[in-house]
Amino acid sequence: MDIELIRARLNLYALLQNFEQLVQLDREVAQSVKQWNVSIQFSVLNGPSASLDFQNGVCKHAIGSHPNPAIRLFFLSPRHLNKMFDGSGTPIPLKGFSRLGFLQKDFTQLTERLEYYLKPDNARNEDGDYRRINTTLTLYTAAHAIKELALLEPTCNAVFSHTPAGILQIGVLPEGPYVHLVLTKDGISVGKGSHASPTATMTFRDIESANALLGGRLDAFQAVAEQRLMLNGMIPIIDNIGLILDRVEHYLK
Repeated sequence: MDIELIRARLNLYALLQNFEQLVQLDREVAQSVKQWNVSIQFSVLNGPSASLDFQNGVCKHAIGSHPNPAIRLFFLSPRHLNKMFDGSGTPIPLKGFSRLGFLQKDFTQLTERLEYYLKPDNARNEDGDYRRINTTLTLYTAAHAIKELALLEPTCNAVFSHTPAGILQIGVLPEGPYVHLVLTKDGISVGKGSHASPTATMTFRDIESANALLGGRLDAFQAVAEQRLMLNGMIPIIDNIGLILDRVEHYLK
């Protein structure tokens, strides 16, 4: 098992996709990116790649190669990429040298804002708006991480191989966020929003309950016992995805 490769895929596919929501949920960020028209490609030698495309205040994340990125950042190995995400490494720019100032200032400020939401403290979580954004980003990160771990991590792959096909919806009452996982024999795909006919559901009573469980401050058994988390439908799907979810924190710290 290549832990660095797993972490690289999580960084590119689970963490990086959060910029899509960040520009929608944070007013300050929405204002700062309103005039951005730039695409950034992240590529690992013989490894994973992904891109961010900022156009007219909207960010789109895509797996694979962008057809014509304004900025191309190259990494010699998964570890090289992971070091950048950890704040101790520097990418190799292959295109967009005139945009290096943008990367060092504007885009760095955006990544710091994402980190601000993904690494909360108790004081921040007292604020309702902050708590909702943190919960939304954490939920989407977890869903995409589950997809990758089910594919690559041996323990999670073994669990997934014994998981029935179906659709698991995870959501928060009364207004979301919602995400759904479509499970097939070939893997998992992630969809944002609710699903019309899920096979199984995990529904949090409120945003506080979801935030506490996703933040590791509430045990799932306690949440169910206190009816802060409601489980319905095909329980083997819920149980097995829950086991994979428990492994996410090991790779995303």
